[in-house]
Amino acid sequence: MDVKKLVKTAELDPRQNYLMGFHPHGVLAAGAFINFCTEASGFSTLFPGITPHLMMLSLWFRIPFFRDYLMSGGLVSSDKESASYVLQRPEGGNMLAIIVGGAQEALDARPGSYTLLLKNRKGFVRLAIKHGTPLVPVFSFGENDLFEQVRNPKGSWLRQLQHRLQQIMGISLPLFHARGIFQYSFGLVPYRRPICTVVGKPIPVQRKHRPSEEEVDQVHQKYLNELCNLFEEHKAKYNIPEDRHLEFI
Repeated sequence: MDVKKLVKTAELDPRQNYLMGFHPHGVLAAGAFINFCTEASGFSTLFPGITPHLMMLSLWFRIPFFRDYLMSGGLVSSDKESASYVLQRPEGGNMLAIIVGGAQEALDARPGSYTLLLKNRKGFVRLAIKHGTPLVPVFSFGENDLFEQVRNPKGSWLRQLQHRLQQIMGISLPLFHARGIFQYSFGLVPYRRPICTVVGKPIPVQRKHRPSEEEVDQVHQKYLNELCNLFEEHKAKYNIPEDRHLEFI
């Protein structure tokens, strides 16, 4: 796997906290982890004064020692209390990254797919409005190209089984494959393909403790529009055909 770069399109004020929406999830969310939990792509140089925190399913924090490893990388549990704690820092400088599509979106992660589970996901918008935190759309080009996935169309027995297991365990189980260590025909090592993560411009959000559904919908639609603009503006640089566009489900 070749993580090529992290691209900045606007400055982030270190006196402000931010909520980043990361898309797509991919099979393993490799781009989110490497860009926001390590210095592999030089996050602190691109965004000085900003401390990134990536949200992860709460169940992983129940495992002794592994929990400490996750926290050392700045990961936080995916519950409202943890999110609010990060976004409430008075002096600013915190960035909370949420992989909005979550585990369910991973089941559609395959090369050439630009389908995002985002149409009815508005919890992160409510969170941003509650704290008056600017929303930052992020699209990771190449995230879905790292692995192939066994065909699992909606309605198939495999997809139904995966959804059932997700409901029970809280995590999805995509059947993925790529290359091996010493050969390129089959294995679980990701393909040697670049991930280019583009961080969009902050979307100002007015603080309101109890926003109406209409207010949430307005901010959510603005976020969708900005994410689409970000994708359309940069897709040609990453060899995505002109006729390919984001699809929200």
